Amino acid sequence: MGTSNGGFSEGGLRALRDVLARHVESKRIPGLVALVSRGGRTHVEAIGTMRHDGGPPMRRDTIFRMASTSKPVTMAAVMILLDEQRLRMDEPVDPWLPELADRRVLKRPDGPLEDTVPARRPITVRDLLTSTFGLGVDFELLDSPIRAATFERLDYSVASGPAPDPDEWMRRLGELPLSYQPGERWQYDLSNEVLGVLVARVTGRPLETFLRERILDPLGMKDTAFHVPAGKIDRLPPLYGPDPQTGEFLVWDEAAGGRSSRPPAFQGAGGGLVSTVDDYHAYFRMLLNHGMHGSERILSRPAVELMTTNRLTPGQQAARDAMYGNIAHVAVGQGLHGGWGFGMAVRTRRVDYAPVGQFGWDGGTGTTAYADPANQLTGILLTQVGMSTPDSPRLIHDFWTTLYQAIDD
Repeated sequence: MGTSNGGFSEGGLRALRDVLARHVESKRIPGLVALVSRGGRTHVEAIGTMRHDGGPPMRRDTIFRMASTSKPVTMAAVMILLDEQRLRMDEPVDPWLPELADRRVLKRPDGPLEDTVPARRPITVRDLLTSTFGLGVDFELLDSPIRAATFERLDYSVASGPAPDPDEWMRRLGELPLSYQPGERWQYDLSNEVLGVLVARVTGRPLETFLRERILDPLGMKDTAFHVPAGKIDRLPPLYGPDPQTGEFLVWDEAAGGRSSRPPAFQGAGGGLVSTVDDYHAYFRMLLNHGMHGSERILSRPAVELMTTNRLTPGQQAARDAMYGNIAHVAVGQGLHGGWGFGMAVRTRRVDYAPVGQFGWDGGTGTTAYADPANQLTGILLTQVGMSTPDSPRLIHDFWTTLYQAIDD
């Protein structure tokens, strides 16, 4: 087996570094920072440069745009409100989100927006937690009128410009019918954004303020926020979205003067965080420790169990499997985990090198973070290359495949 490194073999860690370095040397990934930890030992690799044409080297404290890898962290704010009974899972959200009261639902998910029936029941907190409230990214409805209308009103990705303030965003959402009845079908992303607004309204404070007080500060996550302040902006690389045809490094977002350099009007719980490998390590280690950080309890044990185990019914599960199965070739296997907890994927079957029970998620900016209770393992890999080409998904795939081979028992 060779010498052990507290849960990883030395040879395995060398192989991991070689794989990461090979992706950087290929000139498809300018730089990356990876953190792996197991059994109290932590190993970090920072390889390559901040810019595709050189510039400062990647460092352990480089700050990255987390994109959808934000979801597992922002979800903790909702779990605290459940722990404290300020929210109850099966109560309607109408008192806080009146924009979502009295919904209409499309007769056919791909049908015209006018062709609706009344919702059978109100949207509940549980519907938002499980990503089944009736709207979201649905890879089987990409050509539908509801997809176009949702995108036009609510999208604030790189192409669309920043989102309006939460009240205006909710007003726009309230103009749309649902594509499915509440609680019926798992659809991606939009529920997490709504949950961020819900937290702000229940607490009477901005999402970031509550998140900082109850999660970020207690865990020492000092570089995690919804923007990068001026004093740290030199630690943020540009975000690239390589041209799918030519591979040219197009800048999606600069650091100084870019979208992450100022506080957003809309603090997007679904994808708005910036962070570092050490901050995310603190968070995922807390989840592995059933909600404890040292001697301090951050989340209740049952809250962590709910977040990190599959919450989908067999029918919702089948629809999610079909949805992701049809785009597997694009995502290099991401999304084929099986289940979904609250704000993250949960592996319910063995499809690759990672075991059942592993939980976490990936981000469209080339980020990945998962923890694995069976092996007491955490892995985090952050890049500045968005998923406009298969380059960062391939890197992420190779990272996990190599990491699991490095386990030494």
